[in-house]
Amino acid sequence: MKYNDLKVEKNTRPSRKGRGISAGQGKTAGRGTKGQKSRTGHRKMPAGFMGGQRAIMQAVPKLKGFKSIHPKAEVVYTDRLNELKGKVDNFKLAEASMISSPFSKVKVITRGELTAKIDLETQFASKSAVEAIKKAGGSFKKVAILKRPSKKTAEK
Repeated sequence: MKYNDLKVEKNTRPSRKGRGISAGQGKTAGRGTKGQKSRTGHRKMPAGFMGGQRAIMQAVPKLKGFKSIHPKAEVVYTDRLNELKGKVDNFKLAEASMISSPFSKVKVITRGELTAKIDLETQFASKSAVEAIKKAGGSFKKVAILKRPSKKTAEK
């Protein structure tokens, strides 16, 4: 057995602060004299409390409404797909200027007549759009949202 292997139980009582001058932590009980931090309940300040001064949350004007952090899907109509042939994915739609970026969500919605046979691979499509694509002899496959390649992997 070694000295550092010994298991010693803690044999101390919790200190009784503020119980008289001779008690060690008496009178001001280690809080110093006067001021807000010497008073009881000073640790229960609400978040954003600035010492009685008007809080920043109250000073800043509030904006109306709500802005979602999730971008909405870009809409492509079936009658515009007649311009394309073969396999159609986000990159081909972006190349044809139907969407702003190949890395955005895309939803295909029915409008007009679809005559071209296409194999569509996008994130979303309405039921009627899928029926129109199948009626024209094509197919629809749901794919995940494409991740933008990071700059670190592009440099390597």
